[in-house]
Amino acid sequence: MEPVITVGLDGSPESLSAAYWGAREAVRRGLSLRLTHAWVLLSPGRPGPAREPGHGTEGEDPNYWAKRVVSDAGAAVHARHPDLPVVQDLVAEEPAGALLAAAQESRMLVLGSRGLGAVGGFFLGDTALHVAARAEHPVVLVRAATREEAQGDALDRRPVAVGLDLDRPGTEVADFAFETAAQRDVPLRVVHGRALPAQGYAPWGVDKDAAAEISAEAEDEVAEALRPFRERFPQVTVETVVRLESPARAVVAAASGAGLLVVGRHRRHGGVHRVGAVAQAAVHHATCPVAIVPHH
Repeated sequence: MEPVITVGLDGSPESLSAAYWGAREAVRRGLSLRLTHAWVLLSPGRPGPAREPGHGTEGEDPNYWAKRVVSDAGAAVHARHPDLPVVQDLVAEEPAGALLAAAQESRMLVLGSRGLGAVGGFFLGDTALHVAARAEHPVVLVRAATREEAQGDALDRRPVAVGLDLDRPGTEVADFAFETAAQRDVPLRVVHGRALPAQGYAPWGVDKDAAAEISAEAEDEVAEALRPFRERFPQVTVETVVRLESPARAVVAAASGAGLLVVGRHRRHGGVHRVGAVAQAAVHHATCPVAIVPHH
């Protein structure tokens, strides 16, 4: 695995936001940044780093617009981070295959994700869904930044939130969340959702005493699961939230006000590859970037 963060570009505002996000993360982690655009119609003999658009025209160079995608993003990133090593990469492949290969070679893959306006969700295209469900390393989905976020990197100063699954906790997920919070010097919000079992109800509704007991038990389990990570990352301020509702609803609620939401995806070897219900809810409804971290 190369010491690089790869950003998949398609020329959209969302992918430019992904490039900015990936650049900031690369600076914090001391990594290089690779800007990748996959175009299956790339003309033979023309691959490689994108040239400045002024060195050719659309009529003279059949790869002109493909090169523009990476060169424009590269110039924008360089203006903000002039010392960051950036590789511009054009790939003559279908996007899904190219991005999966890039994810395999990178510490993480960053993709733009289109919002649904007033709905406040994500639109996860077929390619991004395919990649997120199969990549062996974290995939981060980034929406187009607001003016405040674009100018002041406001997202990175907000807490990191992570969904904790006590049935399959996945140390990779917690590792990623704690490390990211430590690098940003921001609090970590750990949320665990647990549907209220039948014994938590009474004929008149929720039995408050039973619900309090179940919640306290869950909080103890969360504290025990987090103990080794707190010891490894003593500088990280941790807030734990236990919600007696579905994990998907709990995680989406935890994303409010967060700068990044981290969720897990169970690795599958063979069979159907998919992201789970919690990750699906996160990428469709969270308003901040979402990191999908594969785990065993």
